[in-house]
Amino acid sequence: MTTALLADVKAAEDRIRPHVRHTPLLRAEVDGRPLVLKLEHLQRTGSFKLRGALNALLSGERPREVITASGGNHGIGVATAAAILGLPATVYVPGTVPADKAERIEAAGARLVRVGATYAEAAATAQEAATDPDVRYVEAYNDPVVIAGQGTVAAEIVRDAPEVDAIVVAAGGGGLAAGTALGGGGRLTVAVEPDHCNGLHEALAAGKPVDADVDSVTASALGATRVGEEPFAVLSAHEHPVNSVLVSEKEILAARDRLWDEFRLAVEPAGAVAFAAWLNGQVPGELPCVLLCGANANWTP
Repeated sequence: MTTALLADVKAAEDRIRPHVRHTPLLRAEVDGRPLVLKLEHLQRTGSFKLRGALNALLSGERPREVITASGGNHGIGVATAAAILGLPATVYVPGTVPADKAERIEAAGARLVRVGATYAEAAATAQEAATDPDVRYVEAYNDPVVIAGQGTVAAEIVRDAPEVDAIVVAAGGGGLAAGTALGGGGRLTVAVEPDHCNGLHEALAAGKPVDADVDSVTASALGATRVGEEPFAVLSAHEHPVNSVLVSEKEILAARDRLWDEFRLAVEPAGAVAFAAWLNGQVPGELPCVLLCGANANWTP
């Protein structure tokens, strides 16, 4: 296992800079408390996933073809990254993939293949199809190169708002949380999960990645049944301060609505998970940065 390092995050920034948006920050006050919002839902593809996908495809030899598996956002990111680089891509998704996310994958130019009912089933089939040495399988989160790409979000936050003392992110397979721990300059990473979609929380309690139930409105974005070995290696290391926090479905949807009511920011449920924890007072620090990670949902306020 080769764990990603801070130097890898810096190298990733140089690779992907021509192709991604440096997303803005919004300094605000809610309920009398200050916070900073990182508007990563304004990223190309509507989520942070493009960063890791591009870093993976720009690292190493150029493949003939790209294959991945996804519940939605990662597939959109890989499809778009492949299109940017002029590579054919195939994305395997579970039958439960939301229609709007499936449409965006195909609109980016990728071939869409539906397999099984869970992300794990789609991933197993995709990996079987990617055995040719000229084919690159792009992991959703269990790859140090992908983790380093996701860490570029935190690196931007640290440069643009050095006064921030904690970075709050949603966690699924653990790639974004691990990248945040690496790129956050020693700041506390608060990794937030839904009550019934909490593979990282279960892994930290068990001391190793374990299977967890997935039953959440955020499942298409955060629905990994088990946190990746690579992200877990970063997040369980004592050199990176990490808090694991859980929020309820009701709190997530209330946070999503609050972002719209307060700021006219439209995010998908997974994009509001970190803000839900902040609203609940579960985030320590005087000035945290809450990352809004995605906006790929057909949602009408």
